[in-house]
Amino acid sequence: MLYLVHYIVLCAPNGAQKVEMANQGYNAKDISVLEGLEAVRKRPGMYIGTTGAKGMHHILWEIIDNSIDEVANGFGNSVTVELLDDNVARVTDNGRGIPVDKHPKLKVSGVEVVFTQLHAGAKFDNAQYGFSGGLHGVGASVTNALSEWLTVQVRRDGNEYMMEFYSPQIGNRIKSGIVKTPLTVVGKTKGSGTTVTFKPDERVFGREKFDYAVISERLRDTAYLNKGLSIKLIDSRMPLDGGTGASDEFCFKGGIADYVQFLNEGRSVLYDKPLYVEGSDDHFVVEVAIQHTQEFAENIYSYVNNIPTLEGGTHEIGFKSALTKVFNDYARRNNILKDKQANLAGEDFREGISAVIIVRMQNVQFEGQTKNRLGNPEVKQKVDNIVTEKLTELLQQRGYKATAEKIIAKAMGAAKSREAVKRARDLSRQQNKLSGLNLVGKIANCSGKNYAINELFIVEGDSAGGSAKQARDKHYQAILPLKGKPLNVEKTKIEKILANEELASLISALGTGIEPEFSIENLKYDKIIILADADQDGAHIRALLLTFFFRFMRQLIIEGHVYIGMPPLYRLQKKDEILYCYDDAALVEGQKRMGKSATVQRFKGLGEMNPEQLWDTTMDPAKRNLTCVTIDDAAMADRRISILMGGDSNIRKDYIYKYANFNNIGGFDFGRGEE
Repeated sequence: MLYLVHYIVLCAPNGAQKVEMANQGYNAKDISVLEGLEAVRKRPGMYIGTTGAKGMHHILWEIIDNSIDEVANGFGNSVTVELLDDNVARVTDNGRGIPVDKHPKLKVSGVEVVFTQLHAGAKFDNAQYGFSGGLHGVGASVTNALSEWLTVQVRRDGNEYMMEFYSPQIGNRIKSGIVKTPLTVVGKTKGSGTTVTFKPDERVFGREKFDYAVISERLRDTAYLNKGLSIKLIDSRMPLDGGTGASDEFCFKGGIADYVQFLNEGRSVLYDKPLYVEGSDDHFVVEVAIQHTQEFAENIYSYVNNIPTLEGGTHEIGFKSALTKVFNDYARRNNILKDKQANLAGEDFREGISAVIIVRMQNVQFEGQTKNRLGNPEVKQKVDNIVTEKLTELLQQRGYKATAEKIIAKAMGAAKSREAVKRARDLSRQQNKLSGLNLVGKIANCSGKNYAINELFIVEGDSAGGSAKQARDKHYQAILPLKGKPLNVEKTKIEKILANEELASLISALGTGIEPEFSIENLKYDKIIILADADQDGAHIRALLLTFFFRFMRQLIIEGHVYIGMPPLYRLQKKDEILYCYDDAALVEGQKRMGKSATVQRFKGLGEMNPEQLWDTTMDPAKRNLTCVTIDDAAMADRRISILMGGDSNIRKDYIYKYANFNNIGGFDFGRGEE
């Protein structure tokens, strides 16, 4: 998913803060020792990132992921998620059931260990789970710690057990996830599995509600990644409690081959049936599904033990190497490439590709600040070997000759285009060096050279650009006005994109280049802030720019450099009191507070604000509201962009009728699922 995550920036641009502390009276007794789950309650953001809606859904994912790990390792085949009134969630699987015997060291049941001890579970060695996604998370104990109450039911060895936890307020402290009812046999059963029912604590998450659309999307993706797994989602809530009355059941026999077709919905595909291969090497399994489209963008989505690796890693490197090798060898064997012709480049074979790669392995090593990149060096060769062998065998089978020839023909066309684009890029670079024509009269650059604090505001039109140039702090804020709406890159060839004056100015200003030559090390600004009017045209401009960033500078979004500026819609004034309102709901509240005598000014656009107003509301780091654009699910973001910004108007219309919330002032919401 392409998320818009809201931040209120309240620090100076360089992040510096002066803190004066007296060390008198600072002794060992002042050091707090948080026992059990108290640390989670005290600093929930350390464990789940945020206490907003995303964090609340995170504690649900922890329980679901434990059930998925059971099924993925061959213990059971179904998971059911039910949303109940009062914002309660229930997750049931038909796995083995959590162990109920006593832990040899802690002398309490396995159920109590799992739900009260941080970093406890059966996934730290490989005795019980061959592959696990759960270690990437924070565990069921954190869900328990951040719940008002939690109940576990275990079906195992012919008995049904139950255990209850709760988080009571004792004095001025909250005791998190303590035992309310010890593990007790409550009946007999023929089946096995675990049911966890819990209520997220409003003292942590406020009045946030579970979002059916977000959960449905997550479960659908999970079902694609685990072929044959049956997942049910049931919304049993009343409408006043957020209920939709909806239910879904996901089960995909084709697994990621079906997933690739789903992601390519709305695109013109090169061949109907995706190429799918799988293979294993000891405790290592790899699955790959690919399908080319008539487009030129490369979309590869990789996972390790069901965990998305947004920044790729050694498994993607191995896949790309194998793909290039297999198709070049095929072209040679079948005399499509002549002896005097050079091999085609990997990027030629990947033009227009949609690919999903799954690796299931032990001892996973993630790299990078966000842990989104697989780092195990041995994986590259393993994936290369398995995919090379299995894909070569597949292409030799009857019925795949036409598909292979189409892929190679497209790659040969891509090679010719690549040479033409390279010449265009070289010419563009030379022109920029000679004259800088793309930026003259457009960008008002900042004087500071500290790229870690510099900001680039992309503003709509010369009028807004003029106000922004006067309002800014020129030491670290640069302004780039754009004329009219940017080009829709989803429906445009690369040659036209490079020739577009507005996009060429943006590319030149950022300094990173675009894929496949993008280099984030050359980025000139830490924050790229899209500042458009708060109307439909402004929303369209934001969508067009985000499409460009996603397709050609995706790393900027992944690493949190792209922001949306939030200009106010209204200005209320009563005598010397001034209040800015960012939507109609805030206006109503503001009028209640200030009274009917307050004057209301409606801003039709940024150009109507004088520099002082623009600085106070939108550009001053101490006061402004910024929305950081992030990617939670790159595959689904790709699908939405393809449908909403692509060339198939019929599928776009159907999608909008199905998911758009026309009662929402903000219009279609990219960040809250398909709603």
